Amino acid sequence: MADQTSGSAIDKPLLAVLRGERRDPPPVWMMRQAGRYLPEYRALRAEKGGFLDMVYDPAAAAEITLQPLRRYPLDAAILFSDILIVPHALGQELTFVAGEGPRLAPPLAQAEMTAFSPRPERFEAIYETVRQVKAQLAPQTTFLGFAGSPWTVATYMVAGEGSREQADARTLAYLDPGKFGAIIAAIEEATVTYLVGQADAGVDAVQLFDSWSGSLAPAEFERWVIAPTARIVSKLRALRPGLTIIGFPKGAGGKLPAYARETGVDALGLDETVDPLWAHASLPAGMPVQGNLDPLALIAGGEALEKAVRRILSALEERPHVFNLGHGIQQTTPLEHVEQLFRLLGKGA
Repeated sequence: MADQTSGSAIDKPLLAVLRGERRDPPPVWMMRQAGRYLPEYRALRAEKGGFLDMVYDPAAAAEITLQPLRRYPLDAAILFSDILIVPHALGQELTFVAGEGPRLAPPLAQAEMTAFSPRPERFEAIYETVRQVKAQLAPQTTFLGFAGSPWTVATYMVAGEGSREQADARTLAYLDPGKFGAIIAAIEEATVTYLVGQADAGVDAVQLFDSWSGSLAPAEFERWVIAPTARIVSKLRALRPGLTIIGFPKGAGGKLPAYARETGVDALGLDETVDPLWAHASLPAGMPVQGNLDPLALIAGGEALEKAVRRILSALEERPHVFNLGHGIQQTTPLEHVEQLFRLLGKGA
């Protein structure tokens, strides 16, 4: 299929599948494929310093984005960045605490959006990373950008950090839906700007990560996951009609068919808890899906990995399918197990 984003006639297998083609073997990329399981990433981080320093260093971020493609026959590069760049650009202060994760200050559980001074120029380093990667990427390799979906980003902004049950954000959404809706609206607007900027800099497709969507009751899922995602997709369609959009509502379970029907995304990411046979039977016919190997099966390797891979391939053999993990590759994943995965997919390594 032609690359409609760039207007070239170069075949990009993964992009073709996201747009509705079936390819055998399926193209593959891995969530968090650029990161800490790779020794070359750890060496660069030791040299460059903190995580956020690397995200805002385009040369370093481009190098990290490209590292896994030098090691494995991946069909896509995914931008090395973080979903919390959006709240940082909205003016909330962002730090990463070693061993504890991100911190955003002040938390919106106690503060108002009006206390922030927006810093949209913080997006510029990310766009420069995209341009540098694009200049070095093989023409047949799909380039994926991304952003966090409004609900997930809002959970961090409200609590000031990640949380197991997202209780602060869920409570605020019930008690003061006006305030929470204003937070969601600000995230939506910034996300559209951010993704349009990534597309203009060179990505072929984007993924919306809703990592915490599984914590919501059905009506709240409709209000704070489906509706904001649908608005973002609609705006992106109007502004950049050729941009392909993947939705990944982790933990959505039985709400996945509604998400697929109502958001307008082109393709749907499946986390590792989703039965791929159920997904194939329940999702819109012909809709491309991505996933959904358990990252722990990749750590296990051997026969367990082989069985898991075969089951996914068999369940999704009649649907456009991008092979991926159900969530991010873990730090302790043996490199030889990643090599085994590519051999099982018929791609060698």
